[in-house]
Amino acid sequence: MAPRDHEIVRLTADLVILTVRSGRLCVLLVERANEPFRGRPALPGGFLRAGETIEETAARELAEETSLDGLPVEQIGVYSAPDRDPRDPRVVTCAFLAIAPDLPVPVAGTDAREARWLPLDEVGGLAFDHGRILADAVERARTKLQYTTVATAFCPPEFTISELREVYEVVWDVEVDRPNFHRKVTDAEGFVEPTGAKSTKGGGRPAVLYRAGGARVLHPPMVRPRAKSS
Repeated sequence: MAPRDHEIVRLTADLVILTVRSGRLCVLLVERANEPFRGRPALPGGFLRAGETIEETAARELAEETSLDGLPVEQIGVYSAPDRDPRDPRVVTCAFLAIAPDLPVPVAGTDAREARWLPLDEVGGLAFDHGRILADAVERARTKLQYTTVATAFCPPEFTISELREVYEVVWDVEVDRPNFHRKVTDAEGFVEPTGAKSTKGGGRPAVLYRAGGARVLHPPMVRPRAKSS
């Protein structure tokens, strides 16, 4: 049997961290302090170290480059195109997605000059193939809003239906019919549950406060309208 042509690869973890700030969908980016792509914006991430799982690498890099830690992450894909990283012809990355409500301003660590939230519609010129990774992650988040209860992860522990609707409008880039949305959300078993309290924010009529319910999957799913920018 002829010997097989095996390649030795290096493994990295890259993170797409999404939040809603001031009514806009934002992603966490760092400014690269080292070559390649020094000075360019990039997703937080770095190389797997000895003794680590790839999930541990993702958590460590997030803390080192941004000072954020403890965020639950979900693997969204593996990117293995040859020469995707100028440092080595075979660098493969595992990309992770995290979603959380109105996260604080990050603090750059040793591996990054700057860490900041940037509205999605202002992102451009990302290092490596991070533009593709970001696009895939955002589409994953948008799809998850249809079939799961992940939208509540963008909200504080207690929220109004209007605040939940804003998440859908911001992430999907759509306008949602208010009465229809309210009915679907409150009729969906385990999606949200009332807290018994009301919010008086904004000075208007008090609105019922809800918390995330126990369901993880939406039955029936939310229908995603056509995007405003389409």
